[in-house]
Amino acid sequence: MAETKRKVRNIGIPNVQPPEKTCDDIHCPFHGNLSVRGRVMEGVVTSTNMYKTIVFQTDYFSLIKKYSRYERRRSKKLAHLPPCIEVKNGDIVKVVECRPLSKNVASVVVAVTPTEEGVKEE
Repeated sequence: MAETKRKVRNIGIPNVQPPEKTCDDIHCPFHGNLSVRGRVMEGVVTSTNMYKTIVFQTDYFSLIKKYSRYERRRSKKLAHLPPCIEVKNGDIVKVVECRPLSKNVASVVVAVTPTEEGVKEE
């Protein structure tokens, strides 16, 4: 059987290239029919234990009005991981909002910048 090339969609986000691998996931923005809209977030992957789902952490600053200073805060969110994208703990991911896919998942991973293990451990 000859392997046919699957059509890759342009999701309309600048500086995001489609992955090399293909998949049959209907919730993949590149190979399925999931439309993305809303915020584009970046975060660090903290867990990949769930099936087709990752936990990523975003860091942000919050203003304390009384002291006119900022404090560092973080939040953990869930995102759908298509099978065509490879992710490990510690990688920096670009995540885009989409329609709700489950009770807690309303975003999907579109890009990954891998981190070097040797630099992280030292």
